[in-house]
Amino acid sequence: MTVLNSFQLNGKLALITGSSAGIGLALARALGQAGAHVVINGRNPQKLAVTAQTLKDEGLNVSESVFDVTDANAVIKAVNDIEDQVGAIDILVNNAGMQIRNPLHQFNDEDWHTLMRTNLDSVYYVGKTVAQKMIPRGHGNIINICSVQSELGRSGIAPYTASKGAVKMLTKGMAIDWGQFGINVNGLGPGYFKTELNQKLVEDAQFSSWLIGRTPSRRWGDVEDLGGAAVFLASDAARFVNGHILYVDGGVTATL
Repeated sequence: MTVLNSFQLNGKLALITGSSAGIGLALARALGQAGAHVVINGRNPQKLAVTAQTLKDEGLNVSESVFDVTDANAVIKAVNDIEDQVGAIDILVNNAGMQIRNPLHQFNDEDWHTLMRTNLDSVYYVGKTVAQKMIPRGHGNIINICSVQSELGRSGIAPYTASKGAVKMLTKGMAIDWGQFGINVNGLGPGYFKTELNQKLVEDAQFSSWLIGRTPSRRWGDVEDLGGAAVFLASDAARFVNGHILYVDGGVTATL
């Protein structure tokens, strides 16, 4: 195998949660372009169907799986259905996530629980369920989507920062427990990207100017910038990379 061939994902099956739009869609597209059969996920069947057709029109091999990543029983059923009807999951990308902005002293308790269920519990539910399938096979790659907020805080998003810090440490714990079974678990940490989740910030001229000045690469990230890193972590090229968080942030975490 040449080094370039080691990045190919031909014959691999990849499940990407929260992949009907934004970063999840970009990651599904990237893994698909590298040769993987991608299973995209979301809670809205109509939106997911449109996304699947878009990817199929691009010549990619795509299946759909509609389930709620915050529902443990729904996760178990969906993973079993994928394994029975589509194939063995080789790659998992835990991408589903959300943001709720408010000063911590004004934060609603139910919003806290909603955010934690979506950003953290889902990684545990889907990660554990898929790992239980991977362990007997002796191989697998899991990528958990972290954030620069896994390392850095900012006003008004303390719960989100807490959730992404926890995802970082859960990633390391997964790698420690499952590495012995041939499973590599790593994190991908996006910086600030132009997505639906960040649309209000993109449109905020003052914030956008501050961010671009704060970022050594002097721009917002485009979701396509994440594709190469995701393919690397999902492929044999990263076969001895385990428990690592790869930040794709234009240098934000490198500077004060």
